[in-house]
Amino acid sequence: MEIRAATVLPARREPIELHTADGLTLVGELALPADRPAVATLVTLHPLPTHGGFMDSHVYKKAANRLPALADLAVLRFNTRGTSSERGTSEGAFDGGEGERYDVAAALEYAEFHDLPKVWVVGWSFGTELTLKWAHDPLVEGAILLSPPLHRATDADLDAWAAFGRPLVALVPEFDDYLRPEEARARFARVPQAEVIGVEGAKHLWVGEPYVRIALNEIVKRVNPDAFPLPTDVP
Repeated sequence: MEIRAATVLPARREPIELHTADGLTLVGELALPADRPAVATLVTLHPLPTHGGFMDSHVYKKAANRLPALADLAVLRFNTRGTSSERGTSEGAFDGGEGERYDVAAALEYAEFHDLPKVWVVGWSFGTELTLKWAHDPLVEGAILLSPPLHRATDADLDAWAAFGRPLVALVPEFDDYLRPEEARARFARVPQAEVIGVEGAKHLWVGEPYVRIALNEIVKRVNPDAFPLPTDVP
């Protein structure tokens, strides 16, 4: 069977709640391999909620639908403060990336408390800003950025990640609306351990199954290389 955009592969999918240090309850979902332990974990940070971003943004939804089965990964998705999806609405209100520091911390605390293995943070657009600003946690093995605009995240945040020392991979679409590969390489040059990958033909929102597959493969290549490349068919 060919894996298509709407394919949902077997997994244990659990509704979860995250509790922030400033007193909010956030809603989310944890997807785990159906019949074996996860070998690594993706904590996902979604695009800008004021422009339609939420835990079900399509690359993350497809990650949760596929990667537990294909790559033995746990996928944690959640709505940042004030954001809604089918799962429900997280308490609080959008805070431009500042109050969201507590949301990032709550997700990482959940992963630590539940002994989720080998945590990588995956940020997309606004989620990359949250990653660079607030994911400097000893639990974090590394981070992968999809379409980083480097708008809210400043050179000071890049310098902080450089000092943090964990791997950083930026997937930058050729036709991104905000930051394209050449400029991205120049901006990320201040992070010695950063790898910038230009993705030919891609746009900021990664629309189209070929681009989703590129993104998921690049994630798996770093987080569980034994599962790379991902199959395009399943029995």
